[in-house]
Amino acid sequence: MSKIRQILRMYSQGRSKLSIATQVGVSRNTAKRYFSAFDSSGCTFEQINSLNDKELEDFFGKSRKRAPDSRLLTLQRCFPGIDKELKRTGVTRIMLWEAYLKEFPNGFHYTQFCFYYNQWKSRVNPVMHLDHKAGDKLFVDFAGQKLSIVDRETGEVVDVEIFVAILGASQLTYVEAVLTQQKEDFISACENTFHYIGGVSAAIVPDNLRAAVTKSNKYEPTLNETFADFADHYGTTILPARAYRPRDKALVEGAVKIAYSRIYAPLRKHVFHSLAELNVAILEALEIHNSQPLKGRNYSRRLQFEEIEREALNPLPVLKYEFKKQHHATVMKNGRVNLGPDKHYYSVPFRFIGKKVKILYSRSNVEIFYHYERIAMHKRMKSPYSYSTDKDHMATTHKFVTDWTPDRFLEWASSIDEDVKLYILKILDRKQHPEQAYKSCVGILSFAKKAGNQRLINACRRALGFGIYSYKTIQTILERNLDQYEESLFADELPMPAHDNIRGGDY
Repeated sequence: MSKIRQILRMYSQGRSKLSIATQVGVSRNTAKRYFSAFDSSGCTFEQINSLNDKELEDFFGKSRKRAPDSRLLTLQRCFPGIDKELKRTGVTRIMLWEAYLKEFPNGFHYTQFCFYYNQWKSRVNPVMHLDHKAGDKLFVDFAGQKLSIVDRETGEVVDVEIFVAILGASQLTYVEAVLTQQKEDFISACENTFHYIGGVSAAIVPDNLRAAVTKSNKYEPTLNETFADFADHYGTTILPARAYRPRDKALVEGAVKIAYSRIYAPLRKHVFHSLAELNVAILEALEIHNSQPLKGRNYSRRLQFEEIEREALNPLPVLKYEFKKQHHATVMKNGRVNLGPDKHYYSVPFRFIGKKVKILYSRSNVEIFYHYERIAMHKRMKSPYSYSTDKDHMATTHKFVTDWTPDRFLEWASSIDEDVKLYILKILDRKQHPEQAYKSCVGILSFAKKAGNQRLINACRRALGFGIYSYKTIQTILERNLDQYEESLFADELPMPAHDNIRGGDY
């Protein structure tokens, strides 16, 4: 607009048309169009100069846009279908352009085809620039292409997944090879990332893979419980990217593409026989990548990380996360639950008998929950068909029974008298298995409370003299008061009574 005012000012001052065009820097034909419009308006320069830029533009008329070519209109109608097809695996632009030319032989060449498609795409789906705060987000994903290791003995080639993580602000990158995309390997890779960068980001931004998100949702996705527990242990948050929205994690998508050229390419001619060997080689290539200056800048990702992001990260916890698996079971009538993978039984408080509980177990511990409340915790034992019992979980009567051991009964008997202990020992020795005599021992020792210690001592001494060892023997002696009977010192000298039933010594 300032050039138009300058042209008209000089024209109103009587300057020549050629000198005006030369001095302002426009063509003579352009200057002539403004002179003609000014002359036909009948206005003075002062009136024209009083107009603002918008009014001046309207006064001289906007430049007319060329009507779009019919070929371009046809191509634009094809763009929605082209955009949809490009989302399919393996479909490329050149394939769709070739299909377009078959239908429209007079259509655009490939370069113009891509140019107009990019213009349409930017209008329909504009890209928003995001400014990442230091220490805020860690973007994680798995690469589409895999690397491989070779079994040294069999020669079998095993494909492995490649995990990629990148910090938002500094773009420091971490890459690791893992066997699968399952949650064990995924969580382990996330944990190794935190230890590689030496801190914890405020949030993790994963894709909607099953290891991170159980059920995707545009507004409130359902997180995998184990991954959420991992995030809670490290004091971070999970912010899943929207499904089918790669721009939500454009940084890690770009990091994957860079990994193909800077990590995959240097390793393509090498053969690795273990995951550890492969990860050592990846780490070497990764350090070169992180230390390489960014394009057009005089600093690297590593330098930028040390300057702006390391201090912004949260500190690592003292202990590493212990991966936990889940198992559901019903508490049996004996007050125990069976951990299926180990076939081992663990006790829970007896009041939960018949309830369905959730078991979270790690390499070392087993935790049992009922309605989000932890009701029991045990050291993990992998011995099948064995029992781990906490006495506090048992009913009072059950606690008493579990305390039945030979040593327990001998100690109990010894507290009464040595003769009672000797009699209990004889009962225990008579049975093939000690548990067979436990009830007899309980019955005999309980007479101490019913009849008194002294009577029980006398009864045991008398039974020892008989050489008969059973609960019934002690019971009979006490019921018939035989424990109080005293034998005569001269009983052997008394004459044998005579009557018809005695056969005599000659029989």
